[in-house]
Parts: sequence; C-alpha cells; structure tokens
Amino acid sequence: MVRCNRDEGKAVAKAKKAFVCIECGGEHTKWQGQCNDCGQWNTLKEIVLESASTPSAAKFTGYAGAAGETRVQTLADVNLEDLPRIDTQIGELDRVLGGGLVHGSAVLIGGHPGAGKSTLLLQVLCELANHHQALYVTGEESPQQIAMRAKRLNLPMDKLRILAETQVADICQQAKMLEPKIMVVDSIQVMHHADVSSAPGSVSQVRECAAYLTRFAKQTGTILFLVGHVTKDGGLAGPKVLEHMIDTSIMLEGSSDSRFRTLRGIKNRFGAVNEIGVFAMTEGGMKEVKNPSAIFLSRSQEAAAGSLVMVVWEGTRPLLVEIQALVDDSPFGSPRRVAVGVDQNRISMLLAVLHRHGGIHAADQDVYINVVGGVKVLETSADLAILLAILSSLRNRVLPQDLVVFGEVGLAGEIRPVPSGIERLHEAAKHGFKRAIIPAGNKPPKAIAGMEVVAVDKLSEALEAL
Repeated sequence: MVRCNRDEGKAVAKAKKAFVCIECGGEHTKWQGQCNDCGQWNTLKEIVLESASTPSAAKFTGYAGAAGETRVQTLADVNLEDLPRIDTQIGELDRVLGGGLVHGSAVLIGGHPGAGKSTLLLQVLCELANHHQALYVTGEESPQQIAMRAKRLNLPMDKLRILAETQVADICQQAKMLEPKIMVVDSIQVMHHADVSSAPGSVSQVRECAAYLTRFAKQTGTILFLVGHVTKDGGLAGPKVLEHMIDTSIMLEGSSDSRFRTLRGIKNRFGAVNEIGVFAMTEGGMKEVKNPSAIFLSRSQEAAAGSLVMVVWEGTRPLLVEIQALVDDSPFGSPRRVAVGVDQNRISMLLAVLHRHGGIHAADQDVYINVVGGVKVLETSADLAILLAILSSLRNRVLPQDLVVFGEVGLAGEIRPVPSGIERLHEAAKHGFKRAIIPAGNKPPKAIAGMEVVAVDKLSEALEAL
C-alpha cells in the first residue's frame, strides 16, 4: 500500500545542489575525490542551484542584450558593423581590451594585492565620468578611502558616483535607478547573494553573484568591471566557470619591488588575446608606457657574456626584450636548471638539442635563464636566442650589442619560422639593431635598410653565423 502525504503540496522543494570543479568548471551530481573532466583531486565544491529560479533572479527590462534581438536569422542577415566602443583615454588599456569598451560587456580584472587594480579602474572611471554616467561599487574599502586615493592622485571627483554595498540585489537596484553606462564592482569575492546560504567568497557565492551582475550588464547595456582576487599560484580565485561567464579576462602582473606593471589579456571576445599593456606605478597613479621595448632594453654600457636581445610577439605588436643566461660548473651531482620568464621544461629540451645537433656539452653545468623586466615569454620564438645566450655564457664570449635573434628550434635541430617575422625585423631596426639571425622561412623579400639579415635553416648554421 502506498501512503499519500497530505502536506505534499505544501512542502517546500529542496534546494538543488551540484558539485563544481574549481579548476575546469565541470559539474557533478555528488562529491567525489577526483574530477572526471580534468583529473584534479579535491577540487569539487558544493554550490546551490536554486537561485536561478527564485524571484530575485528575474530578468531586468530595457536592453535586449549584446546578442541583439531574440529571433532566428541567417548569418547573411547579421549586421556586420563594428560594435560601438568607448575610449578609456588610456591607450594601453584600450589595446588590451581590443580597442575600447563595448556596451553590455563584462570585464574581469585580476591581480595580486597591491598590483594597482583599484587604482587603474579609479583613474578610468574618474575620467569617463565627465562624459558618461559612472558608478564605483566598493565592498572592501570605505568611500572615504576611495576619496582619499582620488584626491592623492589629483583625479576629478565631482562626477563619479560611489556606492558601498555587498548585496548584489541592492547594487543592481541602485544601478537600475541611476542607469550608469560604466560600473565597477570591487571585488567579486566579497559580494553576497541572498538566495545562497554560504559565506561570501565561496564557490557558490562567487558563481551566483557573477552571474547576477553579468545578466544585469547584458540586459541593461552597462559596461561592467569585476575585480577578482588571485590564488597563491597566480590564477583567478573562485570557480573556473567565472571566466566563462564574462566577455574579457585581463590580469595585472608585476612584482612588488618593480614599478612596472604588465596588463595581459587572457580572454577577449572583442579583440586579440595575449595582448599586453605596460604601465608604470608612480605617485600620480598608473602611467601608460607607450614604448615598452625601450624600457626592457635598458642594458648596461659594458657588454657581458650571456646577454642577447630577442623579439617576441605579444598580441598585435612586437616587443624587444633582453634574455640573460648564466652557465657555471655544478657542485652537485644533479645540475640545476632555473628559468625565470620562460618554461623550465623547454630549457632542458633545448640543452639536449644543443648537445645532439650543435656538439655543445652542458649536461654537467648549472644553467640559469632570466628574461629581463619580468616579462613572461610564452611563445617558442625565443628558442634560438636562449641557445645562443647559453653558448655565449658557456664560452665566455660576448655577443655584439647590435645583434637580435628569434626563431623556433625543433628536435631535429631545424630552425622553424615564426609568425610576423618582417614586423619583428622592422621593430628591431627601429631601435638601432644592425644584424639579425632569423629562420630562413622568415627572410624578407627585400633588404631592410641598415640591417644585415642572416637566414639559417639549422642550428649548426646559426652557430657558424656567430
């Protein structure tokens, strides 16, 4: 016999829950030690899914969203005109964003404490408030602290609106009445959603708060900036799904002992990724550096062995950086391989190629590689420069100061071409370099004025060219 519950219709439905991996964003119905999607251990966190159907998550009115009208159409009917953008008055920031701010977009900016995230956004909003309605929402600092910073930086303070609040529903209610064109939420880790029972900063809170704010930005056409914390590993704190919700993700990098900061684009639906902007932290705030190659090339007057200049491609522009190598006898049985700014595993691979195809033995030597200026080189065009710098330090032979090198090195000892080779050469010639060793596939069709270009196919040819 089946018994019916008389109060079944009056019962409150249980809150739906899921377990989300903070590394890859994969969802699971129950907790388990290992994520089935990415294979990481102890990364599943419980989240509450009930807020998606609660009345507080109702749609806002007024804006149809960045995707346009909700109707079926062909690709030929889509308007191909460029999205209208707002100039931030800071060229390096506009470069990373892809040309400016897009209406209805959500931008996530992360960085270590003290990197200058709040300072940069405060400068942007104070300037844009003269032409557009702007709102700065602070959850970590008081309005007095924000005002003191703006006064110290000599920023215009009479137009920017400020709100100290952590409840996302109240923030969106205030923004709906104010109708700002640009809104900054500092930071997403301290925001709170009333329908989620966990504490601020948890996976559930960060996920739901970011979804609530992003939905508001899309449906009202507001440009939203979310400030995010980073973990000890340098990644954005919170669930990985946070990066899937937003349109643009940028990271402000830089060590505390250096006054230079690098703004790098990680994800951008409206522009190129891996674009970088360089800033200098001064008493007057964040100042853009329009010619970063000149800073990274501030070499000493006296030439030293193991120093060489390479050309890397960052986003849509070439960048000249100096790479240094130090090779010394190892006092231990297992030589050290230390790399700062490049992949350490790739250094071990390049040393094997140098031994096999160049006849240079360095297995019993400690090898230290450093990219000057704190730049992180992610592409393989630095391979040839790294090997030549290692050889220069090993033989204690100084390389010419006017020499520039780039090229990818394969396991067979071949020198492979890299993208945008001609643009790299023109950038080097503009800074006074007279000689270049490059892959044969990047040889320019006509000579470059004032520069001798040596094109090589194999590693042995590059060693002979020195």
